[in-house]
Amino acid sequence: MKLLSVIIPAYNEEATVYQILEHIVKSKTEGVQKEIIFIDDCSTDQTVSKVELFRNDFPDADLKLIRLEKNSGKGTAVHRGIKEAGGDFIIIQDADLEYHPRDYKKLLQPVLEEKADVVYGSRFQGSGPHRVLFFWHSLGNKFLTFLSNLFTNLNLTDMETCYKLFRSDIIKKLYLKEKRFGFEPEVTAKVSRIPGIRIYEVGISYYGRRYFEGKKIKWKDGARAVYCILRYNLFN
Repeated sequence: MKLLSVIIPAYNEEATVYQILEHIVKSKTEGVQKEIIFIDDCSTDQTVSKVELFRNDFPDADLKLIRLEKNSGKGTAVHRGIKEAGGDFIIIQDADLEYHPRDYKKLLQPVLEEKADVVYGSRFQGSGPHRVLFFWHSLGNKFLTFLSNLFTNLNLTDMETCYKLFRSDIIKKLYLKEKRFGFEPEVTAKVSRIPGIRIYEVGISYYGRRYFEGKKIKWKDGARAVYCILRYNLFN
Protein backbone atom coordinates (compact mmCIF):
# COMPACT_ATOMS: atom_id res chain seq x y z
CA MET A 1 0.00 0.00 0.00
CA LYS A 2 1.40 3.38 -1.03
CA LEU A 3 1.38 6.29 1.43
CA LEU A 4 0.65 9.95 0.63
CA SER A 5 2.04 12.53 3.05
CA VAL A 6 -0.18 15.64 3.17
CA ILE A 7 1.80 18.61 4.48
CA ILE A 8 -0.31 21.46 5.87
CA PRO A 9 1.53 24.69 6.73
CA ALA A 10 -0.84 26.88 8.73
CA TYR A 11 -0.97 30.24 10.45
CA ASN A 12 -4.18 31.54 12.06
CA GLU A 13 -6.66 29.38 10.15
CA GLU A 14 -9.11 28.61 12.97
CA ALA A 15 -12.13 29.27 10.73
CA THR A 16 -11.33 26.55 8.19
CA VAL A 17 -8.80 24.12 9.61
CA TYR A 18 -11.26 21.58 11.03
CA GLN A 19 -13.19 21.44 7.78
CA ILE A 20 -10.10 20.99 5.59
CA LEU A 21 -8.86 18.18 7.82
CA GLU A 22 -12.25 16.51 7.51
CA HIS A 23 -12.11 16.86 3.72
CA ILE A 24 -8.65 15.24 3.66
CA VAL A 25 -9.68 12.26 5.77
CA LYS A 26 -12.84 11.68 3.72
CA SER A 27 -11.20 12.15 0.30
CA LYS A 28 -11.01 8.95 -1.76
CA THR A 29 -7.53 7.81 -2.79
CA GLU A 30 -8.00 4.18 -3.78
CA GLY A 31 -4.92 2.09 -3.05
CA VAL A 32 -3.19 4.98 -1.25
CA GLN A 33 -3.26 5.67 2.47
CA LYS A 34 -2.81 9.18 3.85
CA GLU A 35 -0.79 10.68 6.68
CA ILE A 36 -1.26 14.32 7.65
CA ILE A 37 1.70 16.43 8.77
CA PHE A 38 0.24 19.61 10.27
CA ILE A 39 2.80 22.37 10.84
CA ASP A 40 1.45 25.22 12.94
CA ASP A 41 3.51 28.35 12.27
CA CYS A 42 3.06 29.77 15.77
CA SER A 43 -0.61 30.70 15.36
CA THR A 44 -2.09 33.23 17.77
CA ASP A 45 -5.71 32.13 17.38
CA GLN A 46 -7.45 28.79 18.05
CA THR A 47 -5.92 26.89 15.11
CA VAL A 48 -4.11 24.37 17.31
CA SER A 49 -7.18 23.84 19.49
CA LYS A 50 -9.24 23.06 16.38
CA VAL A 51 -6.62 20.54 15.22
CA GLU A 52 -6.64 18.86 18.63
CA LEU A 53 -10.45 18.79 18.57
CA PHE A 54 -10.33 17.13 15.17
CA ARG A 55 -7.85 14.54 16.44
CA ASN A 56 -10.23 13.69 19.30
CA ASP A 57 -13.17 13.40 16.89
CA PHE A 58 -11.22 11.32 14.34
CA PRO A 59 -8.87 9.14 16.46
CA ASP A 60 -8.14 6.82 13.52
CA ALA A 61 -6.73 9.64 11.38
CA ASP A 62 -2.95 9.48 10.92
CA LEU A 63 -2.24 13.03 12.05
CA LYS A 64 1.00 14.51 13.36
CA LEU A 65 0.86 18.03 14.85
CA ILE A 66 4.08 20.03 14.94
CA ARG A 67 4.20 23.50 16.48
CA LEU A 68 6.96 25.90 15.47
CA GLU A 69 8.33 28.05 18.28
CA LYS A 70 8.16 31.28 16.28
CA ASN A 71 6.36 32.48 13.17
CA SER A 72 8.79 31.65 10.36
CA GLY A 73 6.76 31.62 7.13
CA LYS A 74 5.09 29.09 4.87
CA GLY A 75 8.33 27.91 3.29
CA THR A 76 9.89 27.09 6.64
CA ALA A 77 6.80 25.12 7.65
CA VAL A 78 6.86 23.21 4.36
CA HIS A 79 10.56 22.39 4.81
CA ARG A 80 9.81 20.92 8.24
CA GLY A 81 6.90 18.95 6.83
CA ILE A 82 9.06 17.46 4.07
CA LYS A 83 11.60 16.40 6.68
CA GLU A 84 8.91 14.72 8.81
CA ALA A 85 7.02 13.05 5.93
CA GLY A 86 7.26 9.28 5.67
CA GLY A 87 5.14 8.70 2.58
CA ASP A 88 5.99 7.57 -0.94
CA PHE A 89 4.50 10.83 -2.23
CA ILE A 90 4.21 14.32 -0.75
CA ILE A 91 1.59 16.97 -1.48
CA ILE A 92 1.22 20.49 -0.09
CA GLN A 93 -2.22 21.45 1.22
CA ASP A 94 -3.14 24.95 2.42
CA ALA A 95 -5.24 25.07 5.56
CA ASP A 96 -7.92 27.23 3.97
CA LEU A 97 -10.63 25.91 1.66
CA GLU A 98 -9.29 27.21 -1.66
CA TYR A 99 -8.15 23.74 -2.78
CA HIS A 100 -10.26 20.61 -2.28
CA PRO A 101 -8.68 17.23 -1.43
CA ARG A 102 -11.10 15.45 -3.77
CA ASP A 103 -8.54 16.39 -6.44
CA TYR A 104 -5.84 14.20 -4.85
CA LYS A 105 -6.86 11.27 -7.02
CA LYS A 106 -6.26 13.36 -10.16
CA LEU A 107 -2.80 14.34 -8.98
CA LEU A 108 -1.94 10.80 -7.91
CA GLN A 109 -2.93 9.12 -11.16
CA PRO A 110 0.19 10.00 -13.22
CA VAL A 111 2.61 8.93 -10.45
CA LEU A 112 0.71 5.72 -9.68
CA GLU A 113 0.88 4.87 -13.38
CA GLU A 114 4.64 5.51 -13.13
CA LYS A 115 4.48 8.19 -15.81
CA ALA A 116 5.32 11.19 -13.62
CA ASP A 117 7.69 12.16 -10.82
CA VAL A 118 6.06 15.54 -10.09
CA VAL A 119 2.46 16.63 -10.73
CA TYR A 120 1.20 20.24 -10.61
CA GLY A 121 -2.49 21.01 -10.13
CA SER A 122 -3.45 23.84 -12.46
CA ARG A 123 -6.18 26.30 -11.55
CA PHE A 124 -6.34 27.40 -15.18
CA GLN A 125 -7.08 24.01 -16.73
CA GLY A 126 -9.86 21.46 -16.44
CA SER A 127 -13.62 21.59 -16.06
CA GLY A 128 -13.89 21.81 -12.27
CA PRO A 129 -15.48 24.81 -10.55
CA HIS A 130 -13.37 27.98 -10.31
CA ARG A 131 -14.43 30.97 -8.27
CA VAL A 132 -14.32 34.18 -10.32
CA LEU A 133 -12.20 36.73 -8.46
CA PHE A 134 -9.54 39.31 -9.31
CA PHE A 135 -8.37 39.99 -12.87
CA TRP A 136 -5.03 41.44 -11.76
CA HIS A 137 -4.29 38.47 -9.49
CA SER A 138 -4.94 36.13 -12.39
CA LEU A 139 -2.77 38.22 -14.70
CA GLY A 140 -0.01 38.30 -12.07
CA ASN A 141 -0.09 34.52 -11.69
CA LYS A 142 0.11 34.05 -15.43
CA PHE A 143 3.00 36.50 -15.70
CA LEU A 144 4.96 34.69 -12.97
CA THR A 145 4.28 31.36 -14.66
CA PHE A 146 5.40 32.77 -18.02
CA LEU A 147 8.60 34.19 -16.50
CA SER A 148 9.35 30.91 -14.74
CA ASN A 149 8.72 28.91 -17.93
CA LEU A 150 11.05 31.23 -19.83
CA PHE A 151 13.95 30.09 -17.67
CA THR A 152 12.97 26.49 -16.87
CA ASN A 153 11.84 25.66 -20.43
CA LEU A 154 8.67 24.09 -19.04
CA ASN A 155 5.17 24.78 -20.36
CA LEU A 156 3.30 24.97 -17.05
CA THR A 157 0.06 26.93 -16.89
CA ASP A 158 0.13 27.50 -13.10
CA MET A 159 3.54 27.59 -11.43
CA GLU A 160 2.15 29.33 -8.33
CA THR A 161 -0.38 26.61 -7.52
CA CYS A 162 -0.43 25.21 -3.99
CA TYR A 163 -1.13 21.68 -5.24
CA LYS A 164 2.24 20.21 -6.09
CA LEU A 165 2.70 16.47 -5.66
CA PHE A 166 6.20 14.99 -5.56
CA ARG A 167 7.75 11.59 -5.30
CA SER A 168 9.28 11.78 -1.83
CA ASP A 169 12.72 10.61 -2.87
CA ILE A 170 12.94 13.57 -5.25
CA ILE A 171 11.72 16.43 -3.04
CA LYS A 172 13.71 15.23 -0.01
CA LYS A 173 16.98 15.53 -1.95
CA LEU A 174 16.45 19.20 -2.82
CA TYR A 175 18.09 21.89 -0.71
CA LEU A 176 15.32 24.49 -0.33
CA LYS A 177 15.95 27.94 1.14
CA GLU A 178 12.88 30.15 0.76
CA LYS A 179 11.05 30.77 4.04
CA ARG A 180 7.85 32.36 2.72
CA PHE A 181 5.89 32.15 -0.54
CA GLY A 182 9.10 31.97 -2.57
CA PHE A 183 8.87 28.21 -2.17
CA GLU A 184 6.85 27.89 -5.38
CA PRO A 185 9.32 29.42 -7.89
CA GLU A 186 12.32 27.98 -6.03
CA VAL A 187 11.12 24.39 -6.05
CA THR A 188 10.00 24.72 -9.67
CA ALA A 189 13.44 25.97 -10.74
CA LYS A 190 15.26 23.22 -8.86
CA VAL A 191 12.97 20.40 -9.95
CA SER A 192 13.22 21.47 -13.59
CA ARG A 193 17.00 20.91 -13.55
CA ILE A 194 16.83 17.28 -12.42
CA PRO A 195 18.00 15.09 -15.35
CA GLY A 196 15.16 13.04 -16.79
CA ILE A 197 12.50 14.53 -14.50
CA ARG A 198 8.92 13.83 -15.61
CA ILE A 199 6.58 16.71 -14.75
CA TYR A 200 2.84 16.50 -15.41
CA GLU A 201 0.00 18.95 -14.91
CA VAL A 202 -3.68 18.22 -14.24
CA GLY A 203 -6.68 20.55 -13.96
CA ILE A 204 -8.08 21.14 -10.48
CA SER A 205 -10.92 23.08 -8.87
CA TYR A 206 -10.26 26.40 -7.14
CA TYR A 207 -12.36 28.09 -4.48
CA GLY A 208 -10.40 31.34 -4.04
CA ARG A 209 -11.05 33.63 -1.11
CA ARG A 210 -10.87 37.40 -0.67
CA TYR A 211 -8.70 39.27 1.81
CA PHE A 212 -11.54 39.78 4.28
CA GLU A 213 -12.00 35.99 4.20
CA GLY A 214 -8.40 35.47 5.30
CA LYS A 215 -6.29 35.52 2.13
CA LYS A 216 -2.69 36.36 3.13
CA ILE A 217 -0.57 36.71 0.00
CA LYS A 218 0.26 40.33 -0.90
CA TRP A 219 1.85 42.22 -3.80
CA LYS A 220 5.21 42.06 -2.00
CA ASP A 221 5.07 38.28 -2.31
CA GLY A 222 4.66 38.67 -6.07
CA ALA A 223 7.76 40.87 -6.17
CA ARG A 224 9.63 38.24 -4.14
CA ALA A 225 8.49 35.58 -6.60
CA VAL A 226 10.09 37.53 -9.47
CA TYR A 227 13.31 37.76 -7.46
CA CYS A 228 13.22 34.02 -6.73
CA ILE A 229 12.64 33.13 -10.38
CA LEU A 230 15.73 35.12 -11.37
CA ARG A 231 17.84 33.98 -8.43
CA TYR A 232 17.21 30.25 -8.62
CA ASN A 233 17.33 30.03 -12.40
CA LEU A 234 20.22 32.37 -13.18
CA PHE A 235 22.47 32.30 -10.14
CA ASN A 236 22.00 28.87 -8.57
